[in-house]
Amino acid sequence: MLAIGTKAPDFTLPDQDGKLHRLSDYRGKKVILYIYPKDMTSGCTKQACGFADLYPQFTEQGAEVLGVSRDSVASHKKFEEKYGLPFTLLADTEKTVIMAYDAWKEKKNYGKVSMSVVRTTYLIDEDGIIIRASDKVKAAEDPLKMLRELEIVIAEKH
Repeated sequence: MLAIGTKAPDFTLPDQDGKLHRLSDYRGKKVILYIYPKDMTSGCTKQACGFADLYPQFTEQGAEVLGVSRDSVASHKKFEEKYGLPFTLLADTEKTVIMAYDAWKEKKNYGKVSMSVVRTTYLIDEDGIIIRASDKVKAAEDPLKMLRELEIVIAEKH
């Protein structure tokens, strides 16, 4: 996991419509960058739908939500359409962002060791600095947890 207080690595990735996004495009806004394993799986769907349900509160607080996985643009489009997701899903098929944000790790499953995406969420401030980070993410709880973190950060500034 990247350290709090460090500059978030910039990136360029296509969204579910094929439009390119750079992290630097979001300067001046807070960004919830959540990295998840796979579209259409139960945990990832719970997490995405949770962010969708709370999306109006995130935008009211001046934050944008960006979901990142190894899935393709086409997979993200199906995921967005099936669940009515109102935020940007970024296709990181080459794992550049996943690796830059330290979310590609060794996992043990039934005694077998393999490399895979570890669900990781970052809160990045208006200047591109990581201000919250979590790699022990529970999919269903993450959206509300991140909204609370965002509210705490905003309250600390006032």
